[in-house]
Amino acid sequence: MNGREDTVRNDARALQRQHYFNGIVVALVVVLIAGLIRWLLNPLLGFRVPFATFFLAIVVAVRFGGVWSAVLTTVLGLGWAGLFWFPEGLLASESLTGGAVYLFSAAAIIALGHRMHRAEAIAEVRSRQLEDTVHGLQLSQGRLQLATEVSGIGVFEWDVLHDRFTGENPEVYRILGRDPAQPKLSINEFIERHLHPDDAQRLQLLLAQSMRPGEHFHAVFRSRRGDSDWRWVEVSGRFLFDEAGAPTHLLGVIADISERKQLEDNLRQMAADLSEADHRKDEFLATLAHELRNPLAPIRNGIELLKRGQGNPVQTSRVVGVMERQMSHMVRLVDDLIDVSRITRNKLELRRERVQLAQVIESAVEASRPMLEAKGHRLSVSIPTAPIHLDADLTRLVQVFANLLNNSVKYTDRGGHVQLSAERIGREVVITVADNGSGIPVAMLAKVFEMFTQLERSLERSQGGLGIGLSMVKRLVELHGGSVTIHSDGAGLGTRAQVRLPVVLSPEPRPVAVEPGAIAAPPRRRILVVDDNQDAAESLAGILALIGNDTAIANDGVEAVAEAINFRPHVVMLDLGMPRMNGYEACRQIRNQPGNRDTVIIAVTGWGQDEDRRRSEEAGFNLHLTKPVDPVALEALLRSLPPPAIDPRLA
Repeated sequence: MNGREDTVRNDARALQRQHYFNGIVVALVVVLIAGLIRWLLNPLLGFRVPFATFFLAIVVAVRFGGVWSAVLTTVLGLGWAGLFWFPEGLLASESLTGGAVYLFSAAAIIALGHRMHRAEAIAEVRSRQLEDTVHGLQLSQGRLQLATEVSGIGVFEWDVLHDRFTGENPEVYRILGRDPAQPKLSINEFIERHLHPDDAQRLQLLLAQSMRPGEHFHAVFRSRRGDSDWRWVEVSGRFLFDEAGAPTHLLGVIADISERKQLEDNLRQMAADLSEADHRKDEFLATLAHELRNPLAPIRNGIELLKRGQGNPVQTSRVVGVMERQMSHMVRLVDDLIDVSRITRNKLELRRERVQLAQVIESAVEASRPMLEAKGHRLSVSIPTAPIHLDADLTRLVQVFANLLNNSVKYTDRGGHVQLSAERIGREVVITVADNGSGIPVAMLAKVFEMFTQLERSLERSQGGLGIGLSMVKRLVELHGGSVTIHSDGAGLGTRAQVRLPVVLSPEPRPVAVEPGAIAAPPRRRILVVDDNQDAAESLAGILALIGNDTAIANDGVEAVAEAINFRPHVVMLDLGMPRMNGYEACRQIRNQPGNRDTVIIAVTGWGQDEDRRRSEEAGFNLHLTKPVDPVALEALLRSLPPPAIDPRLA
C-alpha cells in the first residue's frame, strides 16, 4: 500500500511541475500588476494597507509559479511597499509590525497554496488512474465476453438464498435454449425442464457435496435445449459463503460438450474395433496355420509312403491322388488370400462375358461335389428350364456359389440336406442356397460378412477355412451389380443364403462352331529353369523333360545370364527373388543378348500381386505365373506358344 501511495505522490509532483510556468517571470508580472493596482488605489487608501493587492499576487504566484516564485513575489512586494507606502522608513515600529504581519500572512498563503496545488495534482493523478482502471476493466470485460462467445462458454450465477438462476452472458441462454426475458429459474424448475431424469439425482448429490468451503463443483449431465434433443453439458463452479459459512451464491460456467462426447464415443468405439480386429487377426493367423498344416500332414505322410512303398503301383497311385488333392487345397487357400487382397484394394477386375446361369450352377456343384459326397449330404437343385443369361465373370461366379455350397456342407451334420434353387423375378434372378445344418447364432448374423469372421465352435473351426469366404462372396456379388444376404433362425435351425443378380434381357449370341481336330504334340524346346531353390528348379526341369523338352538349370541371376548365352533357350522359366542378381535384372540382361531378344521369358514366383505383375511386365517378361505351377496348365501354355525358330548353329 505504501508503495502505491509513493507512486501517486511522485506522479503528482511530476504533474505539478508540468503545470508551473517560469517562476521569475510569474513573480515579476504579478508584482508589477499588484503594484500598479495599489498605486491606482493610492488616492483612496493613502498609506493604509500597503500590502492589500500583494496578497492576491502571492496566491497567483504560488499557483502558477510555485513556492519560490511566491517567495520572490513576497520579497518584491515588501520592497515595493517600503519604497512607496512607508514614509517613516522600514525600521519604524509601524513599518516593522506591518511587514511582520505581511510576511507571516504570505508564508501562510504560500504553504496553503502549495498544499492545495499538490492535493489537486494528487486528485488528478488518481482520477487518471481511475479512468485507466475503468478502461482496463471495460477491455477485460470485452475480452472475457468475446472469449466466452467464441469458446461457447456460458457464465451463470445461482442465488442460493433466493433460489434463482441468472445468466451473465448470452451463451448460457443459447446453451439452455432460453430467452433472457423469460422468468428466472429455481433449481427445481431447472431440473424439471432441462435435466435428463437419469441425471437429476446425481446432480443434486454433487451440489450438496460442494456446498462446503474449499469444495469445487463439477458435473457432466444431459440437458435439453428448448424442445430439441438431449445435449451433453459440463458445469464447473464454486460456492460463495457468508460469515457463518452458509452458501449464498454459486458462480460457474457451463459448456455444451456434445461434440466432444461424440468424439470420445467414436474413439472408444474405434479402440474396441481395433481390439476386435486384433483379436480376429490373431484368430486368423492361428486358423491359417491350422488350415495349412491340415494338407501338409497327408502330403508328408504320402512322401514317406512313397519312400517305403517299394514301387507298389496301386499304393503309389493312391498316394499321388491324396497329395494332388491336398496340394490343390493349399493352392486354393493362397489364391483366396490373394483375391481378398485385390478386393480390399479394389484391384480385382472381372472378365465379363455372356454366360448362362445353368452353366454357373453346374460348375459350382461340380466343384463342391467331392465335399458333398464325403459328408454324405443330399443335394437338391432346382433352376428354371428357360435359359437365364448373365453378364458376368464365369470363374468368379462359380467361386461365389461353390463357396456358399461348401459352407452349407461344412456346417451341416453328416447326411444332411442342401438345397440350391433359382427363380427369376423381373430383371433379377434370385439364387438360394439353404441347408438344415447348425445355423448361425442371431448375434453373429450382423458379422458374417466381415473379414476373418468365424463361428466360435471347435467342431467347425477344424474345417472352417480362413474366415474370408463370405466377405469375398459379398464383394464379388457386388462387383456384378448384385447383393447377397444370409439368414438363420438361430443355432441348429439351418442357414439360407440368397444372391440377387441382374439378368441380361437380350438374346445370347450364337457360338461359332469349330470342327474338332487332332491335337498336335507340342514341339520340343530348349527351356532354361532358374530358381535359387534347387529342389524347385530340379523338379520343374524334370516335369519339362518328361513332356519332351531339353532343359538346363541355373540357381541365381548371374548363372542364368551366363547359361543363356551358351544354351540359347527358347523359353526361360525365371524366379524373381534370388541372390546376387534378382529376376528382373536377369530378364533385362538376357533380353539384351544377341539371339535372345525373342526368347519367351516367363516369371515363375511366389509373388502374385498386381504390382508384381506390373513390375515383371516392365522388366520384359512375357508371362507371369505364380507358384506352384500346375503341370497340366504349364503343358497347355507351352502348346499355345508359337513353334520355336530353328537355330542354324544348333540344327
